[in-house]
Amino acid sequence: MNLVIVSHYNHSGKWNRPRGSGVCKTALLLFICLLIVLENVTVLLALWRNKRFHSRMYFLIGNLALSDLLAGVAYVVNIFTSGRNTYFLTPVQWLAREGSMFVALSASTFSLLAIGIERHMTMVRLRPCETAGRGRLLGLLAACWLVSVLLSALPSLGWNCLNKLSSCSTVLPLYDKSYVAFCISVFSALLVAIVILYIRIYRLVTSSGRRVSSRPSECSLALLRTVVIVLGVFIICWSPLFILLLMDVGCSPQSCLVLYQVDWFIALAVLNSALNPLIYTLSSREMRAAFFRLLCCGQAGLEPGGTPVVGNPHLNTIIPTAENSKSSLGPVGGTLPRGKGPAPVNCESPAAHPSGPADLLSAVLVKAGALPSLSKF
Repeated sequence: MNLVIVSHYNHSGKWNRPRGSGVCKTALLLFICLLIVLENVTVLLALWRNKRFHSRMYFLIGNLALSDLLAGVAYVVNIFTSGRNTYFLTPVQWLAREGSMFVALSASTFSLLAIGIERHMTMVRLRPCETAGRGRLLGLLAACWLVSVLLSALPSLGWNCLNKLSSCSTVLPLYDKSYVAFCISVFSALLVAIVILYIRIYRLVTSSGRRVSSRPSECSLALLRTVVIVLGVFIICWSPLFILLLMDVGCSPQSCLVLYQVDWFIALAVLNSALNPLIYTLSSREMRAAFFRLLCCGQAGLEPGGTPVVGNPHLNTIIPTAENSKSSLGPVGGTLPRGKGPAPVNCESPAAHPSGPADLLSAVLVKAGALPSLSKF
């Protein structure tokens, strides 16, 4: 056993905590990790095999899937090196174990922010200009990983409590409480930024809808449901861990025994990586069609050109998305036959409602194309 690790866990009170076999808990956590890996591998394969998804928005969704995939893999490693195995790790190995989890979860969270920024910029600029925004895309992707790696590396660079037991965290016994407080501040600001961005997007879309339609209530309600799902799932998965870490900073383990149940709080945050593919991809009509082609090798639900179309062409309610909107917003060919632009969205038709966050961009493009005066925002 490593005496440094043992001394820190003894100081935190975890050394003397009773331990059960934990077989059921371990099996449940491994099942969640397996689900995360399978879902996100499927997303990445669908994006890679379909060139129609090689656009800015789908690159960001792919980056989210990659970070969620790494979060699932890192959590598997964490599970198998926890418990009694923890005491045989060196401090460097312990920091690397926790740091790998932190990198993946941080990158996943920053990817959510990047997707919100991209959607907001698309709304403000009225259309997705692929060439002009390529530098912005690379900047967003680089920033996601650079900031995540930097934040996770701080304890390994010296911001830890080695040889300073009085300042050690209870939840993470080698982390300094000041570092934990700093991370809470960063991710709380991140949560607020994501909330503000999606509320801003919702207000821009609904305000434009009031100008171009006398009955926008149904479209607005569908969009509101999308925003509530995006923000609600994120808050539900991450808020308990934020609260637990906040208690860790200001509460002694003798007064807050819940600090010893950190595994379930981390598992809930990791569960967000299993829900992200469902929210950001499977809820999109385009991505559903891509999954059906990937799994069934069929062409159902596609136009003759082989590209999924959002909306119902028979009801004259085709919605331009990040890909097929090019047929109406620029000279680049889209998914509609030549000479035929997409008809205005009929809010009374269920096929015209955005079905998920990935189709939120569709609503943005429809409203933006109908109202040039939005450039003042």
